[in-house]
Amino acid sequence: MPAIDLQDNLLRRIPPVLRARDFRLYTKGGKRLLDLWQSGGAAALGHTPAGVLRELKNTAERGLFTAFPHPMENRFAKALSRLFPGALFRVYGDEASLRQALAAAGHTLDAGAAFPDPAAPRASPGGAESPTLWRPFLDDDEPPSPSKPEEAALLIPILPWALAPKVLVIPESFEPAHAYPPSDILSPVILAAGTRSIYNLLAAGPMRGKVQFPKIRQALAHSPWRRRGIYLHYSDPLDDESYAALFLRFLGEGFLLPPNRNLPLILPGIVSPGEEAKLARLIGS
Repeated sequence: MPAIDLQDNLLRRIPPVLRARDFRLYTKGGKRLLDLWQSGGAAALGHTPAGVLRELKNTAERGLFTAFPHPMENRFAKALSRLFPGALFRVYGDEASLRQALAAAGHTLDAGAAFPDPAAPRASPGGAESPTLWRPFLDDDEPPSPSKPEEAALLIPILPWALAPKVLVIPESFEPAHAYPPSDILSPVILAAGTRSIYNLLAAGPMRGKVQFPKIRQALAHSPWRRRGIYLHYSDPLDDESYAALFLRFLGEGFLLPPNRNLPLILPGIVSPGEEAKLARLIGS
């Protein structure tokens, strides 16, 4: 069963979600789920990120839904340069547009193949010209810090907002930079909220990057899960049937795993004592 089919099947096992707040989902019927998927990292600062709704509202009230040229393009790029100083950027509306741009620049990509992920199991580091995902909070006790553009030729950052555009980070010294198609013209509403999400990430304290929960930390010492920063992945490869069973076991206990078995579990920023004890038991078994 292809991974995309497994993801669709598992998503349909989740009760309808009526509300999301911080790292918790509230479903029809009154069930509460602690979100360990976090939209693949797009909700790594929670589902109600500070200031994003305000930026959406303020920009939308000016009627700027349509994709027109706007000064927000420069503001978004300025925020990105705080994370990736000295780099060039291309900004695309969705992953399909990003993949088309990479193909136009000569990258050979298998249809639907995931980009190398530093938080995923057995992730390949990518070659000198291979686009690689960038995630914050990969190291304990460290807030997101500027990434030197020479560390990887091409980076695709996962920004902490589910509707954020797809960004390609290109080192200034990267010779074929001109080969990448120009950025898409995007709605200022999208760019305004995306800009706020980047500054939220920069402002996030080092505590978000720690495994703060002693019971979970203790459980990981004798666990099939392996950790890097706030990310966990299962040590052994699981087939679709085994991962579906694991997903449903966690779901039954009130925890939402990633519906895609190639994505990492992401520890939330906040858990209650009861949630910590239950999650530690699941992780340790």
